[in-house]
Amino acid sequence: MDATTEAGAAPDSTTVAISGGGPAGVMLGLLLARAGVEVVVLEKHADFLRDFRGDTVHPSTQVVLQQLGLLDEFDALVRGRMSAIDFGTSEGPLVHQELAEVNRRHPFHTVALAPQWDLLDLLVRHARQYPAFTLLMEAETTRVVRDRGGVRGLRYRKDGAEHELRAVLTVDAEGRHSVLRSELPGGIVELGSPIDVLWFRIARHEGDPSDLRGVLGRGGAVVAINRRDYWQVALIVAKGSDAAIRAAGLPAFRERVGGIAPWMRDRLDAIGDWDEVKLLSVTIERLREWSAPGILAIGDAAHTMSPMGGIGINLAVGDAVATANLLGLPLLEAQADPDRFARTLNPALLDRVQRRREWATVLTQRIQAFGQDRVLALTLKPSARPLSPPAPVRALLRSPITRLLPTVFVYGLRPERIAA
Repeated sequence: MDATTEAGAAPDSTTVAISGGGPAGVMLGLLLARAGVEVVVLEKHADFLRDFRGDTVHPSTQVVLQQLGLLDEFDALVRGRMSAIDFGTSEGPLVHQELAEVNRRHPFHTVALAPQWDLLDLLVRHARQYPAFTLLMEAETTRVVRDRGGVRGLRYRKDGAEHELRAVLTVDAEGRHSVLRSELPGGIVELGSPIDVLWFRIARHEGDPSDLRGVLGRGGAVVAINRRDYWQVALIVAKGSDAAIRAAGLPAFRERVGGIAPWMRDRLDAIGDWDEVKLLSVTIERLREWSAPGILAIGDAAHTMSPMGGIGINLAVGDAVATANLLGLPLLEAQADPDRFARTLNPALLDRVQRRREWATVLTQRIQAFGQDRVLALTLKPSARPLSPPAPVRALLRSPITRLLPTVFVYGLRPERIAA
């Protein structure tokens, strides 16, 4: 993996400073640089290799990759594909919906499973073709630069030194733990979550299927993601139960996982230390206001999603595409202004991004919250009875409304396309 950066001195000004080298930040940087807008992307880590990131690349994102001419290179990264949505419990199947039956006119009918770090490397390699693109690795944003009532860039730490980067627009693409979130007014809308996720690895065996595998059972739910030579596994547990699970010991943990997904039993003994099990604290929340003079939040910084449905990376890419479409020309015009750092980009332009993207985000979050509260939470209730959702939920899952699930989580409520 090669995510190394720039040669020479770090820049002290740019048109757009993007804090965060995830899907939203890198995709936006690529699209703006492609349009001639000078952009600097800052990523605090030395590379993109993080185990527990979203890997489900949905048809909406595949269309964007096709528009960029990257589809063939992306296909080489894919570890497996899902052609249907399957929900099941340890007692049997609940839902099966072929994606091709939901949206026959769409050019793609599978969810591609590809490591996010490989996708980010692909986008960066392509972005580096454009002189307007700069990527700074191991550059940690510390705060914004303010002047005349607006944000005029950011300060960051790199190579042990503090730097200032002036910018017409600062984009927060760091995620829910961003230090820039506090710069956005209005606070946060929290929908809450009854679940957390414990991540770990198990071996893949010859003959294993390549698709994502998932099952709901007593004690939680298990989802396994194909990483070619191993499975990355998520055990969904009750919110705040991590300490109690660890206190009960690894044998009890292995038994819990194996009871939900028996096909894993013969490989769970390889988990020999709790250091191999990582906690993801799940939350569903969003900023009330995504922008303020000189600054805009997109992706997880604007709206943190549950891992349910694997929608987060695709919403982030959609935010980036919409931002580039709406702001590309105004940013080019600002770039040509000699006094650009003394002026504030029209805040109404930034508001357009939230107006375009918010309703789909809000509806998706509400559906996620419903699924967590009404379905996943059932798996966490102690009971000796077979796991079965309440009758109203079963009726809902067997009705034509099940076609809504892939519409929301796979094809997206508002898919974006790159504007000419």
